[in-house]
Amino acid sequence: MKKHNFSAGPCILPQEVFQEASQAILDFNNSGLSILEISHRSPDFVSVMEEARSLSLKLLGLENKGYKALFLQGGASMQFLMTAYNLLEKKAAYLNTGTWATKAIKEAKYFGEVVEVASSKDKNFNYIPKQYKVPADADYFHCTSNNTIFGTQIKEFPSVEIPSVCDMSSDIFSREMDFSKFDMIYAGAQKNMGPAGTTLVVIKEDILGKVSREIPSMLNYKTHIAKDSMFNTPAVYAVYVSLLTMRWLDKKGGIKPMEELNNKKAALLYSEIDRNELFKGYAEKEARSNMNVTFNLTDENLKDRFDKLWKAEGINGLNGHRSVGGYRASIYNALPTSSVNILVETMKELERKA
Repeated sequence: MKKHNFSAGPCILPQEVFQEASQAILDFNNSGLSILEISHRSPDFVSVMEEARSLSLKLLGLENKGYKALFLQGGASMQFLMTAYNLLEKKAAYLNTGTWATKAIKEAKYFGEVVEVASSKDKNFNYIPKQYKVPADADYFHCTSNNTIFGTQIKEFPSVEIPSVCDMSSDIFSREMDFSKFDMIYAGAQKNMGPAGTTLVVIKEDILGKVSREIPSMLNYKTHIAKDSMFNTPAVYAVYVSLLTMRWLDKKGGIKPMEELNNKKAALLYSEIDRNELFKGYAEKEARSNMNVTFNLTDENLKDRFDKLWKAEGINGLNGHRSVGGYRASIYNALPTSSVNILVETMKELERKA
């Protein structure tokens, strides 16, 4: 039985992407070679990398606007370090909305002063802070658009006059916005775009070269821009599958229709959470994520019964993160509405049998 995959990451991908990617393992582009064994310098893969970088800018509406797209390694966690290494001269401003923002702050402190403009730690990150002030003399402002663990999402981003950096690992390509408001965006592929192993970085070139420190080659964005993401051997397969996923999204009409579908899936699930007295949402309503839906049982004595029900329906990856408990349904772009319907019906079944 095919599973209904609600895993937070590595995540579900479109079935057609799995099929094309699996064929490429056997024979890539009728070359008689696997995608796993071709040279990353071969024309076949160079064209993959070029298209992946180009298509990411197209989907974000950032073509010909001074941005470069990179596919790097080390996950978003490496970007916590690289962001500060390349951009922090004296002081940086960070919004703390969860585990990953906390870790980004920790890395930035190695390079200069970090001003935590606001934090939702006081309520275990179940809301998004508002009405905070970003210091105008900071080198950049950093935020996390969607908090995978806690199920919160920034709905309105602050207008700042300094460079703005955003970690979009778990909601990249899921909703429309003016991406040109950001000078740098990064996203680990394994949340909504591809398999683990590569990270998309989209950066405006004119924010680079402002720090006085020497930056090691491997950690310098300029190095990777100059070498078209080929300074070292890239994560060939992860980049290729990310490209297939972006092609799939492009064929669907891009981000706008995907956002409409995501809104419907999220509304369907949150509606049941709010209707069914056996469940309660974790995140404050106005901060609820459309990618990661976190919720708890109102009676923990029902846990074993509910767990048996959803596992019997072929649902996978529903357990919440240990720091929140309860459940987390990650409803990324590729998750079909039918899977959300199965989960909702399972929640109703618990209500009938309770």
